Order: sequence, then C-alpha cells, then structure tokens
Amino acid sequence: NKKLFINLLLILSCCSALAQQVDKVIKTTIYKSYYSYTIKNPLYVTYTLSKGGGDCNRAKFSFRKCDEETAGDDDYSGTGYDKGHLANAEDFAYDCELDKETFCYYNCMPQTVRLNRGIWKKWETTIRTLSQKQPVFIIAGGIYGNKLLKEGRTVVVPDYCYKIVVDPPTHKILYCLLFPNNDSGEVQELTLAQLKAKLPYPLVP
Repeated sequence: NKKLFINLLLILSCCSALAQQVDKVIKTTIYKSYYSYTIKNPLYVTYTLSKGGGDCNRAKFSFRKCDEETAGDDDYSGTGYDKGHLANAEDFAYDCELDKETFCYYNCMPQTVRLNRGIWKKWETTIRTLSQKQPVFIIAGGIYGNKLLKEGRTVVVPDYCYKIVVDPPTHKILYCLLFPNNDSGEVQELTLAQLKAKLPYPLVP
C-alpha cells in the first residue's frame, strides 16, 4: 500500500508539472507571452522597456480574448480578483496602439486587489523610472498551485507573482522579486537561482 501511495504521489506530481508547460508562445509587437491553455494563464511574459511611460488615455481599454481558448471576462466576473498585467500598460503609454496590446488575456493573471494596486504597482513604477536611464529586460510571471479563480472553470490563481529585471548588455540581474498573491503587501528579493528552484517550469526567454 505504501508503494502504491508513493507511486500515486509521483504520478500526481508529474501531472502537475505537465499542466504547467508552455502550450504556445505568442509574440506581439511589444511582448512575448508563454501561455498555458491548461491553466488559462501566461506562465510568464517577457519584454524590453526603454523610456517607458506616457499620457495615453486608457479609460476605454479593457481586456479582450485574443483567441477562443484564453480566459475571458466571465472567468473573472464576481471573483473579487483584479486582471493583473504582466507587461504593464503604463510602460507603453507613449503609444496608444502599443498600450492597447497589453489589454489581452495573453498578458493577464488573477491578482488580489491589494497586490495589483499596491506593491506590484509600486515596483512597476520603480522599474519604469529605471527605464528612463537605461533599457531593461523584464520577465513577469506566476507560480501556480491548484486554486481555481471560479468553481467549474479552469483559470488558476497564482500563489505567487514574480518580476525579474535584467540589464540587457551585461545580463546582470538588477532585481528578482517574489510577491505573495494575497493581501500581505509583502515582497521578497531573491537570487535568480532561488526563484528558478520554486518554478515548476523552465524559463526560456
């Protein structure tokens, strides 16, 4: 019985890892999304930012389905979770057409209101300010468990969100940040190796 139980755990672990594989890489004008149809979320998004910011009016922008198999508005309605950008909208506010590209479910994951509008936003601003001085390469993603955004649907809520900020010429890691997807307002600075050890999927930017 013990052997059977161990084998079952190994199978479940394997299936969990397989569930968090990149099913499709979507390349837009401004970012790449490494998307999983199984959990209906991007595992991570990558983009380069230089002199981000601007004054585009995003009041009429809203997230849209970019193909039939992504998450949609119905998945989020009534859940209390924000639709969190991975490639930040304000980073591309210097061009409304580019800004609009960020409002795609390929670039969205469920975040608590306090995270999305709090410490996550604060770091988006910090990184955007840094981009005024130098170009930066950004990887933003989620670490997913088994919590569903809505019962009966397949969108999974990340347990943690992360940001990695790289200096392109030197490949030096400027920031590697881990954010619990809750209302704690906490953020942890890690090494890249420490973060990768927590990921059930490889980073292939």
